[in-house]
Amino acid sequence: MKIPLSTPKINQLSKEVIILLQDHIASLGFIPVIHFELEGCYQNQTFKKPPDFSLINNSLEQLDIDGTIIPEYWQNQWEYVSLFNGQIPLKEADNLTFAINNLPNLFAQQGIEQTLIKPVVWAGDNGKLALGCENVFSGENRAVHIPNAIQMNVSVKNTKGENVMVDANFGEYLQQCFIESSLGCSLLYLPEEEAFERFSLKTKYGLSAELCSPNDISGGHQGSIALYKEHGKHNQVMGEKAILYDHNNEIMLSESHWHDTARIEHRLGASSVHYNAYLNVIFALLNIIDALEVFENEQCKVKLKPVQSPFKLPESLFCQRKAIGAIELFKQEQWFSSSINRIEKLLINKKNGTLQKYNKMGDKLKLMVLSSYQPQAIITE
Repeated sequence: MKIPLSTPKINQLSKEVIILLQDHIASLGFIPVIHFELEGCYQNQTFKKPPDFSLINNSLEQLDIDGTIIPEYWQNQWEYVSLFNGQIPLKEADNLTFAINNLPNLFAQQGIEQTLIKPVVWAGDNGKLALGCENVFSGENRAVHIPNAIQMNVSVKNTKGENVMVDANFGEYLQQCFIESSLGCSLLYLPEEEAFERFSLKTKYGLSAELCSPNDISGGHQGSIALYKEHGKHNQVMGEKAILYDHNNEIMLSESHWHDTARIEHRLGASSVHYNAYLNVIFALLNIIDALEVFENEQCKVKLKPVQSPFKLPESLFCQRKAIGAIELFKQEQWFSSSINRIEKLLINKKNGTLQKYNKMGDKLKLMVLSSYQPQAIITE
């Protein structure tokens, strides 16, 4: 199997598609906002010295990368967090691609022996949470297999800079779009076999208390495709800003500005060197376009369906017995490629055919992705 997905040809065509979709959304009078979060781990068995994240962040800033590295929950786990610098989706995809390709080099400059960007870091930490606790560990030790995610955060602004996620059920309808498209496109955010092992960690290894990674497709404000408005994943108030402190620096009075922070969090992606940021930005932009077209016709509330029960993700890249694998699901689904083709044709018609000829970019891109998973031919002389 050839992987990775990030071949120069796939990336180049994906960039052209992103530009096409960005132009179409701009013509509708909206601005898509996409931000990534990437989790990973480091291992440094010789010197045992933790990295200085500030040095890495200085390098990222000098390289014009809109992101910063922060420590994550588990020991030796880090997170790359996108900065809100007003970057367009294409630039955000460039940022994450750079991070995946270059963070190991930036860590290595400090003597870090291994930087792991992978779905599971086996026995990456140890310990067991005390019964009923979220942050207090008992004296019992056991290996913890750390799941690493790539999360995609999505919102939409109008030309006044206002977040339309809160308007006329647009956020709810966009969430519905993501839920309906995520199964068929799971190959895009679960690009390698170990990504599916990540979903079974809680049950297979008895780590339900320690791990909170989602393992199905679900909505609401706590699901794997979450809509955050007034409340976040842990039912915390969103967009809370302190306006008055007491003499002990304790908050006495605060305001909630959740309208500004409302967003979709697509939390199903697996951290992987094979994750293609450009393909996943296309996936997000296509869902945004579907939702905006309904929103413009004031039909979001009417077209909302009853709340769907969580449903399973594929268990493998490949078909197993009666279970369809992610590769076959992507092969069978038509929305991704046909949506790209439709927008391409629409923009050609808008410009009276002066744009490049109709190339069926969606069909070409889908074929390239599927070809990445075909066994390489063995050449004999």
